[in-house]
Amino acid sequence: MSRARQFDEEQVLDAAKNVFWEKGYEATSTRDLTAAMGLTNASLYNAFGDKRSLYLATLDHYLNNSLRERMARLSASLPPDEAISEFFAETIRRAFDENRQRGCLLVNTALEVHRDDPEMRAVVAKETELIEAFFLNAATEAQKQGKMTSSQSPAEISRLLLATALGLRVLERVRPDLEILADAVRPVLSMLQLPAMKSSKP
Repeated sequence: MSRARQFDEEQVLDAAKNVFWEKGYEATSTRDLTAAMGLTNASLYNAFGDKRSLYLATLDHYLNNSLRERMARLSASLPPDEAISEFFAETIRRAFDENRQRGCLLVNTALEVHRDDPEMRAVVAKETELIEAFFLNAATEAQKQGKMTSSQSPAEISRLLLATALGLRVLERVRPDLEILADAVRPVLSMLQLPAMKSSKP
């Protein structure tokens, strides 16, 4: 019979997330992780395997509580055109709520992952496909309702919005200015005849 874990998994994954988020995958040591998580080396490896497996579990935990949660909530609670605009407004708000402008952990992973690491590249690619699907569904419905331009196909629009969303999180890391980030989004929404962001201020 396996022994029950003697720790709160959500809590230790949050601790690992903060270390990886601050230092990056490569620069984070096992010592950094055990210190932050309050675990011994043995407990860490017994629970999560190696550093790579822990990172993947941490990234999944982060996405469940950020991007995936946000897309599901906006899809269920807002008309499709407003869901797109609010996605960007909330992205900017979160960038400043999180403080220290660490960027998005998914985007940071995309920037750090090596070409010879197909597994990690596949994880990142799958998540970008989910974001693209969120935009594709919203754009398709918004066009059906006459709430956005129909001069481009939903597929083209979804990829434009995906590129804007990913670029926004990169820009946040190097130029963490609220107006710069908002100005990067406003023309895209205007061109697509989508509602302006209601508020991007935290």
